Amino acid sequence: MSVNDRRAGGRGGGGAGSVVVLGATGFVGRHVCEVFGAAGWRVTGVARAARSEPNPHEIIPLDIVGAEPGRIAQLLAECGAGVVVNAAGAVWQATEDDMARANADLVRHLVAATALLDRRPRLVQLGSVHEYGPVPRTGITEDIPTAPVTPYGRSKLAGARALLDAAAAGEADGLVLRVSNVSGPGTHRASLLGMVAHHLATSAPEPLRLAPLLAHRDFVDVRDVADAALAAARSEVCGRVLNIGGGQATSVRSLVVRLTELAGAAAEIVEAPGAGGRPPEAEWQCMDIGLAKELLGWRPLRSLDDSLRDLLAHARDAAHRESLSSALQVARTTMAASDHR
Repeated sequence: MSVNDRRAGGRGGGGAGSVVVLGATGFVGRHVCEVFGAAGWRVTGVARAARSEPNPHEIIPLDIVGAEPGRIAQLLAECGAGVVVNAAGAVWQATEDDMARANADLVRHLVAATALLDRRPRLVQLGSVHEYGPVPRTGITEDIPTAPVTPYGRSKLAGARALLDAAAAGEADGLVLRVSNVSGPGTHRASLLGMVAHHLATSAPEPLRLAPLLAHRDFVDVRDVADAALAAARSEVCGRVLNIGGGQATSVRSLVVRLTELAGAAAEIVEAPGAGGRPPEAEWQCMDIGLAKELLGWRPLRSLDDSLRDLLAHARDAAHRESLSSALQVARTTMAASDHR
């Protein structure tokens, strides 16, 4: 499939303009769907279960992690997939086995599935900065040795290698976007920034206890990650790893302080050893994103401050919806009890 076919987006409705997004209802996947849809692509999402809220794109309910290559190939053929973006995976509240299946085995099955098709779709694998492991305090380039020390980092690296090895053997067309820490609207509540935003959005009276905020990490907005996935889909780059990040190391303590400032409310944040640790490779991260600029024409457009502001607004909206849902449930329970008197 030519790059010109892919760049045509969804015009004409042909298979060349069709993208399948795995993990389409997740934090990153939702934004990937939005960006491709806005660019004119025909978007089909795959998720374990379709959400109840309206979605402008078709969502196919399928446990993609448990699917065999033949079933995945059938799905891609039915969708006429020209590109597949893998935004599925496991990190928060997942066991090591869960991570191995979702982050490594899934990619192997995906590569095997595309080999069964007459027209192989282009694969865009969303990897992680944690594939690198501990790094020196210099810009992280794509050619530094990878030595992940956590189950998450190891499983993501195994998935990346599955695609890179297949591409090197001429058995796949695709690349790996190695993504730094992602922020922005919809950030998972189990993450540091998501946890702080939820605490602020709900005006919780008790202190928020965190591990010492000593790390400096690279952050990138989720919408910039989605833009990078689109740029990768349109490119001819194959068999490469490209860093996608903000390009700077930022103190996580300064981000927590900034979130509290944006919230405009006093909040007690307590840093205490044992309140939740971080792996050693997370102490300092700064992605060198020069190669992505050179090969994809991509660079981050959202400021970290805008990303935090939108994260907090989304957390407040979610807290409001949860409050309304709880109130409605109480009202229904009360009415049911009254009916039985």
